[in-house]
Amino acid sequence: MGDKLAYKALYNVRNLFFFVIFKAFILSDLAKDYLAGAILLGAAPCTAMVFVWSHLTKGNAAYTVVQVATNDLIILVAFTPIVALLLGIGGVKIPWDTLILSVVLFVVIPLAGGALTRNAVIKNRGKEYFENSYIPKFSNVTVIGLLLTLVIIFSYQGEVILNNPLHILLIAIPLTIQMFLVFFIAFLASKA
Repeated sequence: MGDKLAYKALYNVRNLFFFVIFKAFILSDLAKDYLAGAILLGAAPCTAMVFVWSHLTKGNAAYTVVQVATNDLIILVAFTPIVALLLGIGGVKIPWDTLILSVVLFVVIPLAGGALTRNAVIKNRGKEYFENSYIPKFSNVTVIGLLLTLVIIFSYQGEVILNNPLHILLIAIPLTIQMFLVFFIAFLASKA
């Protein structure tokens, strides 16, 4: 119940920005599209990025695994209903099967692939080989893969980004506020 209220509050903040504060800068049709994009982006944390940033900052690997695993389990159950609810409130209809397919493609398949690979390597070569030889072989590949993914995503949208810098800046404002809001909610909940 608390999560539903938090997501509805975040939706209302985005709605306030796209349809009220930025009304003079963004056409209403685009505002609806931007709102849908902000909901999808805000509801789908990129767990691969969490691993890479944790690695780059020499973070605690065990903590990162627990955080990402918890996040993935929550996404498996909550992503589709939360996004469907928030988009429905915004008047944007996305079929449930599309949302479920996105969870399968971007969470279930990579998670299953990782688990199967880990189990196969440990079964054939042992846990010591997996941790000391196999994983280090791929540490740079993951960083390169993430950066390549970002380059591909931004290159496909490069013209849109370059033609609409004000829109990009305006979209970043509610997303940045959301990031700080979620961080402080999590921080205060953890502290309590």
